Parts: sequence; C-alpha cells; structure tokens
Amino acid sequence: MLNFTVGPVMSSDVVRKIGGEQVPYFRTSEFSNVMLENEKFMIEYAKAPVNSRAVFMTCSSTGSMEAVVVNCFTKEDKVIVIDGGSFGHRFVELCEIHEIPYVAIKLEQGKKLTKEKLYEFDGQDFTGLLVNVDETSTAVLYDTMMIGEFCKKNNLFFVCDCVSSFLADPFNMAECGADVMITGSQKVLACPPGISIIVLAPNGVKRVQNSRAKTMYFDLKDALKNQERGQTPFTPAVGILLQINERLKEIKRLGGADAEVKRVAEQARDFRERIKDLPFEFVSESPANGVTSVHPTNGNAYEIFLKLKDEYGIWICPNGGIMKNTIFRVGHIGALTHEDNKTLVDALKDLQKKGIL
Repeated sequence: MLNFTVGPVMSSDVVRKIGGEQVPYFRTSEFSNVMLENEKFMIEYAKAPVNSRAVFMTCSSTGSMEAVVVNCFTKEDKVIVIDGGSFGHRFVELCEIHEIPYVAIKLEQGKKLTKEKLYEFDGQDFTGLLVNVDETSTAVLYDTMMIGEFCKKNNLFFVCDCVSSFLADPFNMAECGADVMITGSQKVLACPPGISIIVLAPNGVKRVQNSRAKTMYFDLKDALKNQERGQTPFTPAVGILLQINERLKEIKRLGGADAEVKRVAEQARDFRERIKDLPFEFVSESPANGVTSVHPTNGNAYEIFLKLKDEYGIWICPNGGIMKNTIFRVGHIGALTHEDNKTLVDALKDLQKKGIL
C-alpha cells in the first residue's frame, strides 16, 4: 500500500527496522539516556524558549489534549477555543467534559481565522486560548504569530495543538509565545501511533507545577518529575520511543527542523501542481503544508477513497460527518516522494477516464 493519509504515515527503513526488534526493558540508564535525548531534540525542533520541558505520553494526541486541559485550566478560567472543524471542536468537547468555561470562535469550513474576527474578543475576561494549528479536517493553517500577539496583549495562556503541523509548517514556540505545544508520533515524526508529546515553555511548566489536576494517568506534574531522570510514571510504548529517537536523529542528519518543513512544503506543492487540471477544488483558503483538502466537483469523495484503496492499493484520507461525501484529504508527510505523487495522480486520472470523477 502507498499511504497518503495524515497518520499513521509511511516510515523510513531505519525506523521500520527498529519496529521489528525485541522491545528492551526500560527502567535502565540506557533507556533514560534515549528519553533525555528525545526531550532535547523536541525542545530544539519546537524552537522552544530556554528552560522548556517535554514529556512523552503513551496515548493518542487526544489524550495529550485532555491532559493539557485538565492540568492547565480549572473552572476559574475562561478560554477561547478556535473551532474550525472536527479537530478544533475536540477542544470544545474537552472543555465541556471538564467544565472549563469557554467561548468558541466558530469558523466556516475551510476558512482561516482573521485578525478582525479574533480581535472581537479583545480586552475581555479570558484567561487562555486553545487552537488546533492545522485544522486537519479541512487543511486550514492558522497564523500562530497573529494569535500569539493577541494572547500576549490579553495575557492569555496559549495552547497550540500542532499534532499535524509540527515539522510540516513553520512554527517557533518562543517567537509566537506558545505556552504549550502538542504533537504525535504518527505524523511528521513518521513512527507508529501510540506516543503523544507535550512541549511546555517555562510558563507552561509553572502552570503544571501549580496545578491540582484530579487525574492519575494524565498528571503532567508527575510526568515532568519522572522525565527529569529520563523515565515515565507508567510503562510507556518503549518500542515507539526508540523509533522516535531514531527519527529525530534522522531529521537532524537531513538538515534539521527547517529542512524537514521545506521538504514537506515541496511535497505539497508538487502534488497541488499535478492535480490542477483535474475536476477538483481546494477547500482551504490558508492551506497547511502537511495535507491538501480536496472537493471533487464531479464525484463522490468517499467513493474515490474506496476505489483508490481497493483497486489501486493507495490510501488517502476520507472525512466523516457532513464532509464524508464531499471532501477527501491527501497527506504530504512521512516517507513520500514526488514519484509517489505521480503514482497517486495517475490513479486519479484513471478514475477520471472511468467516469468516477
């Protein structure tokens, strides 16, 4: 199978090789050294400020989203949530579950967040802001520098879900003023799903240290304490953490974070150029590098997904809910090449000949 989804994605041979090895015991100095190195790389690649920290959670990225909500906010807060699609809406659901007062900025499908829209909430009694930086359901990329300026002006605790955008789109945690960044192992890190990573700027660390979160597994204070020695409170997904270590070093060998962002951007640009003559419309008015959201003007999006999977051995990303039949997504992250793009586009052209699109 050729995988153009946005997670799990294609992995490099060196990462896949580790997945076939025996999983070692982890309460050792050797594993601690790996974890400390993982933390160092994550802080570097997030361009986080001095004295930032990173913790590694054995869960999907939604687990880390929940961990951040319960550790960083209480019923005394009032937060803004950027709700531009199914993934941004997840923060809304988490705030409701944990009774965190919130106001959602609801955006139309595929629309970016404008400064005018954001500043409608200027000078009010908010204490935090949560954003899914790449709204993966529609491939909209939000402007973290603009949002960061707003948060600084209003003294808001700034949470960036960069699950799909980390190392795919430019992001500078120190410059935009983010207090928290979240990502996952199965995105640009191109490892199996199962690990989510939270990078905390010093203000984020302070917020966690002062929290009284009523949770055991998602207690970030406990996670930070254990990570000081390169360990986790509970048994982690050891094999994936070893794969992450190799992938982080692979990124370093290939030129670092900026080089990886450039590679993803070029992969996206190549795909978008190849499909310009097909009966498609781009959904996002502010497209992310990591994924292209496509509306077929002469076909059913879910049927196209099924045809590619069953007849061509190619995975793309379907959508759910009201977008199921109208929008599909093509990822540009993981071990993909321009030649892989050509294979996908040739299959789409073949479907066009058959009258499927």
